[in-house]
Amino acid sequence: MLTRKEKEDQVNELREKFGRATSVFVADYRGIPVAKLEALRKGLRKSQSSSSEFQVAKNSVLKRASEGGPVEGLKGHFKGTTSIAISFGDPAALAKTLVDYAKDNEKFTLRSAILDGEVLDPTAISKLATLPSLDQLRGNLIGLLQAPASKLARLLNEPGAQIARVVSLSAKRGEGTAEGAGAAEGAASAE
Repeated sequence: MLTRKEKEDQVNELREKFGRATSVFVADYRGIPVAKLEALRKGLRKSQSSSSEFQVAKNSVLKRASEGGPVEGLKGHFKGTTSIAISFGDPAALAKTLVDYAKDNEKFTLRSAILDGEVLDPTAISKLATLPSLDQLRGNLIGLLQAPASKLARLLNEPGAQIARVVSLSAKRGEGTAEGAGAAEGAASAE
């Protein structure tokens, strides 16, 4: 049993984490052995969602920590056996890890999540898990931004290349024409 001081410390710690979080996921872990939950924690540390954490907490502590904060919308989901996963970075990466874990462990069920102040149901969490990670989106954006610049560089270089090809072609044609004209002049003077 926790002392009042320990509960207050947990509430304050969770309140601080909720304030920094980009998303918070609530799940029911009833019937899952501790070793499998530890495997989820290790998986979170190794995956793209390494800026996240998973923990089990008392519902009373979670409710008090969420009061008046950015995750207050989850308050009604803190019942039964409750675990939370907090993301401090990419919410899609954490959602993917949790959805994959739930597929492998049928007793682990995602109840809800909060993202940008909006409470998500399990269907929305599954959709979030299908989105590309922030790193992939950043790469796509950089590619899109660089594409016009490279096209512009090619377009600006193209007139110069075209002029060079025309000059080269004219020079080749002119050499052939000059030789032909010289031969014709030589034939006319011989007569």
